[in-house]
Amino acid sequence: MKEAVVSFQGAYRGRRVFVTGDTGFKGSWLASWLVKEGATVIGFSNGPLTEPNGYDAHRLADRIRHIDGDVRDAASVAAAIRATEPELVFHLAAQAIVGIGFANPVETFETNVMGTVNVLEACARSDSVRGALFITTDKCYANNGWSWGYREIDPLGGDDPYGGSKAAAELAVSAYRRTVDHRDARGGPMGIASARAGNVIGGGDWSPDRLIPDIVRALVSGRELRLRRSDATRPWLHVLEPLSGYLMVGARLLQGDPCASTSWNFGPRAAQSQTVRTVAERFVREWGRSSGPITFGSDPQAFPEASILRLDSSKAGSVLGWESVWSVERCLQMTADWYRAYYERSAPDMFDLTIAQIEKYESDAAAGGSGWAPDGSP
Repeated sequence: MKEAVVSFQGAYRGRRVFVTGDTGFKGSWLASWLVKEGATVIGFSNGPLTEPNGYDAHRLADRIRHIDGDVRDAASVAAAIRATEPELVFHLAAQAIVGIGFANPVETFETNVMGTVNVLEACARSDSVRGALFITTDKCYANNGWSWGYREIDPLGGDDPYGGSKAAAELAVSAYRRTVDHRDARGGPMGIASARAGNVIGGGDWSPDRLIPDIVRALVSGRELRLRRSDATRPWLHVLEPLSGYLMVGARLLQGDPCASTSWNFGPRAAQSQTVRTVAERFVREWGRSSGPITFGSDPQAFPEASILRLDSSKAGSVLGWESVWSVERCLQMTADWYRAYYERSAPDMFDLTIAQIEKYESDAAAGGSGWAPDGSP
């Protein structure tokens, strides 16, 4: 992966990049990486979902320009893009919690489908935007319970409001890509791409009903934690893995590469698809502190979820040179290190540690993925 990871370095220096969902988990990491790369970052969201949150932990209010707004408000989205004239848009703003999707499907579809359409429309009417990348999820596929990974050409579906809304967002992206003949101020076509990733972990995520944040809350408080569907298998990867892929695609969109305007999977190697129980037990060991009891098993009150999900990222590998770098063990180590540092600091500014972890990731990738071993060991 040596050429792949370093290929976008320099592509963002001095560029104006618009990030929706900058106050979210992945959005705050992406904004931090873009700042490191020398981009002028404009964030757009209606505020953090949780307290604490990654946006505040990274002190991004001091490092980027943030605009308060809701992607469901088409006029606000259009005005923000018109006023800031970005060259590239990363759309991450979403209702991304599966459980909230069951509890509030209308808001989920409004945010994930019409929010996507509003960003697409604002980009299509902008003279500055050269490319836009829309982030969805591996849950956008029609899940048949296959043991092999889903490819970008496999049917879309979604068995719950969250997955279904993301599948519908993918259809909107595809429709705009096929029908909107937009030209930027230089006369070049606007590239439109989408990206799908697996179960992403990393420091700075305090979202509800997610495995690592739930464990961290239990470890910090000493309370008992009950895990639903502990035997479910998921494709785990560190947040930096898909973000590196997003940045590769974004760099190509800025360059006007028509091959970038498509859908992309960014998932881990097959060995990284492990059960919830295995990941939970390993994270607690990495944390290195005593905790309250963790109950494994099935929760009869839990909402329905697929037992297995895998992605086939061979297209990203062959076209972009992208591949997963870190083992599950390394992902858990870096995640535990981040959270421990946060809770050990009296007034945490996690930006420097985040940049250090980005640099470690880049170093491991340049060394050929030294953070990964075929047997899954670190």
